[in-house]
Amino acid sequence: MIDFLNLQKSNSRYNDELIKAAVRVIESGWYISGSELDSFEENFAKYCNTTYAIGVANGLDALTLTLKAWLELGKVRPNDEVIVPANTYIASILAISEAGLKPILVEPSESSYNLSIENIKSQVTPKTRIILPVHLYGLISPMDEIMSFSRDNNFLVLEDSAQAHGSSINGKKAGSWGDAAGFSFYPGKNLGALGDAGAITTNDTELAETVSYLRNYGSRVKYKHEFKGVNSRLDEIQAAFLNVKLKYLDEDTRIRRSIANRYINEINNELIILPKTTYEENHVWHLFVIRVKNRDALQRYLSDNNIQTVIHYPTPPHRQQAYKEFKGLSFPLSEELHREVISIPMDPTLTEEQVSYIIGVLNKFSC
Repeated sequence: MIDFLNLQKSNSRYNDELIKAAVRVIESGWYISGSELDSFEENFAKYCNTTYAIGVANGLDALTLTLKAWLELGKVRPNDEVIVPANTYIASILAISEAGLKPILVEPSESSYNLSIENIKSQVTPKTRIILPVHLYGLISPMDEIMSFSRDNNFLVLEDSAQAHGSSINGKKAGSWGDAAGFSFYPGKNLGALGDAGAITTNDTELAETVSYLRNYGSRVKYKHEFKGVNSRLDEIQAAFLNVKLKYLDEDTRIRRSIANRYINEINNELIILPKTTYEENHVWHLFVIRVKNRDALQRYLSDNNIQTVIHYPTPPHRQQAYKEFKGLSFPLSEELHREVISIPMDPTLTEEQVSYIIGVLNKFSC
């Protein structure tokens, strides 16, 4: 079986460095909010070309704490509206709800599956305060257009960069466009920890200070609490692991792009819709997502041919039980995407032979 993603094999490339990092943390006797976190925050901010990176427990918290910080700072008010794509993973929307704001779901562009400026404009109301573009599957959203429109209308922009580490437009990376960005370092991400982890990037000093307090029980000085915060800290051992893997992120991205280029150029089956991207730097291929009308048949066919696949995502957020209030809403394109998308293996450890085999099997699909 060709695995969709083999994390053991992927991480084993760095075994010696990861073990040394773990031993260093264990022997230090300091496991929370220490030098490893300081180092990773500095390194990741430098990678994203932002002034700050603030480590938190996971990607969902990165989004939620940013929104809560803006509430604390008076930048937004409860029940203000946040424009977000309807076809995203539910975490993007959960963060908005958890912060006491109102998600406004918007259809994506059919070509990119990301927000388009036209669809954003169609849903703006007097209550709109935030645009939350999701760089889905690793493709950065049209941030130049989104930022220009947002500045003209005094909207805040929070990038959901959970899948887009290193993607860019004209050299400007995901995480450095908006007023802030949330990253996930879930193990399967392009930059993945060996557990849960996340970070917020921003150039805003006031925001950076506020989220750093909110992640630590709302406290700057022990036992003195300025905000009603939470416990959401990126621990030392995960920060140490991420420092190791960050050094190899660009090389892994190069490999992912090489695999994606082969898929795009060599998969030749009229039943399969391939992803589109304009510039190589725009996409880091966290996922390689194809569309097909008879998805269940394709998934069975691939499994029968020893190719593992995953569906990202089978049910759109507005059809989830958690969001009963969205019952009755209709997003035809998002619903069609959720019925048709399927992710094929995209793993930097795939061999040329495995990639050739996957392409050959897909080209023979006929149901």
